Amino acid sequence: MQEHTQSNSVKITESYTPTSKRVLIVTAVDAEKDAVQRGLRHAPGFDVIAGGVGPAATAAATARHLIQGPYDLVISAGIAGGFAGQAEMGSIVIADLIIAADLGSETENGFSSVEELGFGNARFSVDIATARKLAAAIKEAGSVVTMGPVLTVSTTTGTAVTAQRLLHRVPNAAAEAMEGFGVATAAAAASVPVLEIRTISNQVGPRDRSAWKIKEALQALETASSLLPEVLR
Repeated sequence: MQEHTQSNSVKITESYTPTSKRVLIVTAVDAEKDAVQRGLRHAPGFDVIAGGVGPAATAAATARHLIQGPYDLVISAGIAGGFAGQAEMGSIVIADLIIAADLGSETENGFSSVEELGFGNARFSVDIATARKLAAAIKEAGSVVTMGPVLTVSTTTGTAVTAQRLLHRVPNAAAEAMEGFGVATAAAAASVPVLEIRTISNQVGPRDRSAWKIKEALQALETASSLLPEVLR
């Protein structure tokens, strides 16, 4: 509220609409950042950065921005690989869980996560109410959307064997990317809720760049981002 006094000494009280939530969106590269910004169309309350590739780079970039002032939400956003049967190319995935799929140790009995080894945490919950609201808005807008776990890996999958191995660890995994766990780690340290949005440019498995649909995935990222101001208001 702000008061102004006219020349006749009558006080007029002017009411302002409260500012929207302050949201930090972290992508890996500039092409993703640009797609997000096109979708947002200069909506107030959003800061968008390209934090670099991989969980370490994005954790550092996210933490650096979170100490600069209070945020209400952090979003990891970008393109990703989708698991066949769960998320097809051109579709949108909203994480309901963020998992560091290769954070652990190989043993004679197979892979053991850091949680199983007793060394720490390999997964983060998301702001599930907001995730569901966003997924519903995307569906209503006519886009194909899936909610499911998004895996963070340091080495993207290039073989069918590795894809099956990941699905054995997380049977309902929807997508694979490289940054979400890093963003979520920094957000958790600052006690800020987190979301992850991924749009699918390729299928997880053997690498066939000729079949990738990066342009379509970036367009889907723009579409998903355009819904954020209304969903988060």
